[in-house]
Amino acid sequence: MEKASDFIFKYPPNLRELDLATMVTMYRQRGEVKKAPPGQYIACSETKKVLREAKEWFGLYYSQEAWDALLTKGSGGYPMTEAEMNALGLIYSNRNEPPHREYVEKNTGTIPKLAYLLINDMKQFGFLKEDKNGFLTLTSSGEQALQGVAKRIYGKPFTEEMLAVYRTRDTGRPEKPRSGRTSDQDAGQTSLF
Repeated sequence: MEKASDFIFKYPPNLRELDLATMVTMYRQRGEVKKAPPGQYIACSETKKVLREAKEWFGLYYSQEAWDALLTKGSGGYPMTEAEMNALGLIYSNRNEPPHREYVEKNTGTIPKLAYLLINDMKQFGFLKEDKNGFLTLTSSGEQALQGVAKRIYGKPFTEEMLAVYRTRDTGRPEKPRSGRTSDQDAGQTSLF
């Protein structure tokens, strides 16, 4: 599926190179205001204008106006990326059979350590709920956030074809994402394989 816009927050492509502590620190500090040292300036990644202070995103800086413009409709101020769209989309696509957290973490299109942080944050922000067995469901605000980020990236409401796991194989047909729930999980048994 072709994207309509690239104007969205993005995680660095080489995030894997960071150790866990550094990645967590950068993740937790995203959106914090960074002030330039006395006599120096920082530049906005979007407008390229020099600033005395800006919001930080994994080493990049954004003016308040650019930051606000990057926020998607329905996100409530939460910075959405394709990874968040994938997580929310997987849950939405499997709403009749809620997916397990582990399945969602593996299929967000980012590294597992970051996916773990994303799910925790989206739970705290009220976009999704997790039951005691680790199965995830979307809240109404989560659905609004999903639709907002999907419309920003693809220019239309969310469909399964937007998901990272919706790949075209040698057959040329897309693979439908599944929740990852197995009959062993349904029976309360732990899989040994």
